[in-house]
Amino acid sequence: MTEIVLRQHHELTASVRRTLLDLYADVRAPLLHMPNYAVQTFAERLDRHGGEPGFEAVVGYDRGEPVGYAYGNTIESGDRWWTRMAKPMTPEVTADPTFALKELGVRIPWRGTGIARSIHEELAGGRAEERITLMVNPAAGDGKVLALYEAWGYEAVNEVQPNPDAPPLVAMIRACRP
Repeated sequence: MTEIVLRQHHELTASVRRTLLDLYADVRAPLLHMPNYAVQTFAERLDRHGGEPGFEAVVGYDRGEPVGYAYGNTIESGDRWWTRMAKPMTPEVTADPTFALKELGVRIPWRGTGIARSIHEELAGGRAEERITLMVNPAAGDGKVLALYEAWGYEAVNEVQPNPDAPPLVAMIRACRP
């Protein structure tokens, strides 16, 4: 068994950006023809997210090779994350700062090994926020991705369509440290 090394990055440097773009292109290869999943579209989102408060990324490496990543940032009560929801969120949910997981991906050879959860927990576990939220395409992996997040303790709380090119998503939330 190989040892996976997890590295945290608290800012979006040029080298971290390049690593995340390369990983994204590999992880999402079957979807890159769709406008919302194009590498350029992801790069624009990454640049925006990298400049937002509380940005942090974790990259997993196997023998020096990047194999997976996760990143996100802090969101506050009036953040567009909350305002795009299909139904208004209650102040009990949105009042305190929350960590928004914006991306999580693992390259195919490392899927099913537990690396996704290790990367996720490394990112979530050190956060000052009490809660973490994410949006997931319920059709991803024929529903397996949604089921995986449920197994990690997430609960569906709303629906959202971030933009016209994006598929409808399910918004989920859980404690940062379950």
